[in-house]
Amino acid sequence: MAGLRIVTDSTCDLPQHIVDNLGIRVVPLYINIGKTGYLDGVDITREEFYLRLPEFNPPPNTATPGKQMFRKIYEELIAEGAEEILSIHISESLSATVNVARKAAEDIKNIRVHVLDSQSLSLGTGFLVEMAAKAAQMGKMVKDILDDLKDQMARSHVFAAIDTLEYLRRGGRMNSVVAGIGTLIQMKPILKMNKGVPTSERVRTSNGAYKRLLDLLREKMPLERIALVHTHADEKARELLAEVKEHLPEGPIPSVDITPVLGAHLGPGAIGFACVSAKTLE
Repeated sequence: MAGLRIVTDSTCDLPQHIVDNLGIRVVPLYINIGKTGYLDGVDITREEFYLRLPEFNPPPNTATPGKQMFRKIYEELIAEGAEEILSIHISESLSATVNVARKAAEDIKNIRVHVLDSQSLSLGTGFLVEMAAKAAQMGKMVKDILDDLKDQMARSHVFAAIDTLEYLRRGGRMNSVVAGIGTLIQMKPILKMNKGVPTSERVRTSNGAYKRLLDLLREKMPLERIALVHTHADEKARELLAEVKEHLPEGPIPSVDITPVLGAHLGPGAIGFACVSAKTLE
């Protein structure tokens, strides 16, 4: 497959059939459970991870692969005939992944490797990756694709209510997201991401958190795209979605388990939305 090829990482949460159909290459991040390291999406399923998450002791931690893995994938794509590569990754405010990709790209001398910070996570990144891959298949120029991506990045929002602060307290880069929440155990944090800036709110009850999620969603309407994102809580997420279904774009709405790389910090029972606001008429 010649032309422009798209690379991302396993935090993008795109369903496998989309990845396969669009020829996207996914760099798996690591999930370390005890002394064993697992490649995200390769060595452990999301269902298995979330079912076992409460019993892991010590808690799992996560890591970005070294630049050798990125370089290997870039070189494989070149061998397949790639003339340019666009590598789109989770926000650098949450992970070192995009910086590792940049270092690997510097080692590639025979073609141009563009590395882009998605300024998002989960399907906020995934929607960007999907759009770029479709545009690449249509033969669009990289400059035009980057312009389209930057426009969509500004309109992309991911927000979720988490059930407990316990997993965030256990460590990792995600702790900075809830720096202002405080230590009251009964608080239900809502984590938000837009334009690469993670922010948080605090709500006192689960019902209050779900109401706030719906309010946030309504604020972003009308929507171009939307998906449910959750940590193995599909049924609860769909119940929430039903309350606003009539105001959403037509067609099926994806519901995905958030990658364990993020779920290790969020804990089970988190529910939220990834959405792209529609363009406004100027």
